[in-house]
This record gives sequence, structure tokens and C-alpha cells, in this order.
Amino acid sequence: MPGTISTTLLWLFIINLGIAFGAGLYEHRIVASRWITSSESSGSHWDAETARRDDTGRRFWGFVTTVPLTLLTLANLFVAWRASSPVRWWWLAAGLAALADRAFTFSYFIPTMVGLMAAADSPSSVAVATRWWNLNYLRHVIVLAAWLMALRTFALIYQQRG
Repeated sequence: MPGTISTTLLWLFIINLGIAFGAGLYEHRIVASRWITSSESSGSHWDAETARRDDTGRRFWGFVTTVPLTLLTLANLFVAWRASSPVRWWWLAAGLAALADRAFTFSYFIPTMVGLMAAADSPSSVAVATRWWNLNYLRHVIVLAAWLMALRTFALIYQQRG
């Protein structure tokens, strides 16, 4: 049965995953839609100036996920490894899904956006931005899965306590 520190880490993990999921959807739907524009007459365009002005990576994500979610993911994986079944398996699955999101973010999303923020409007930058946009759907699914599995873990912990 997890102790107070473990349960607190799980709570923080769940809260941070929920914020990351909701903010990710907001950024995808509202903010990033201003970065890639299209019209029938002129086609699609990448607006690096708007992306730089928004700079969501340094203004928001760095404080919410880059450092906090990464540390919470690692801490929860450590605690999950030491937990008992069936909590252990759900907790590990949640941690591994969040770790996959973190790996995807650090290896693709951050470097690609840094490059796009310096890129001029061109068919190549539009293609890269569109791929980034489309892969964001996969990232949302991964974060949602991690969040739901973490919530299941929390439910099992309290079910065991009676």
C-alpha cells in the first residue's frame, strides 16, 4: 500500500497530466491554428512571427511540463516500480506512457518548433509545421492515456484502503 509521499506524487502526477492534456488541446485548437494559415487563393503559410510572439514553449510549457512533468514522471516510475499489484501495473503503465510523451517531446516537438520559429514561410516550413500539427494528435492520445491510467491507479489505491 503506497504511503503519503507516494500518494502525493501520484496526485501531483494526475494534476499535472490533466493540465498538460487540457492545455495541449487548447494550444492545438486555438493557439497553433494561428501559426499555420491557409486560404483557397494563396494556399498554406507558416507564420513564424506569430509563433515567436506566442512562444508557448518558454512562456508556459517550460513551467508546466518540461521540468515538472518530467520530474514527476521519473518519480512516479520509481514509486510505481516498488508498489504492489494491481496498483503497480497501472501505475507503471501511466508512467511509461508519460515517459513516451516526454521522449517524443524532447526528441521531436521541441527541436522541431525551435527550428520552425526561425524558419521563413516556405512550402518546406509549411510541410514541417503541418507534420508537427498532425503528430500533436498522437501526443494528445498518449497524454490522455497516461492521465486515465494514473486515475485508475488512484482509484485502485483508495479501493484497497476500503
